[in-house]
Amino acid sequence: MAFGRSRRLARTAAHTAVAAATIEAVSGRSARKNATAAPAPAVSPAAGKALPSDDAIAKIERLAALHTAGALTDEEFTELKSRALN
Repeated sequence: MAFGRSRRLARTAAHTAVAAATIEAVSGRSARKNATAAPAPAVSPAAGKALPSDDAIAKIERLAALHTAGALTDEEFTELKSRALN
């Protein structure tokens, strides 16, 4: 039984490491891309609420792909998505 728990823990740690590395890579790439791009409007005139940046959208799309592939649990996906939006 302890072996199964250890495997789950190792798998979760590996998935978390992959997600963290992906977020870091996407963040760095987007930061470099955004440094040369014109700034996007931060507020939608119709809704009056702040829109997610292209960077956040790219992160969430990558997280969704990892979640669909089974690399992230529902809880991990929700947590990382929340961080990307804040």
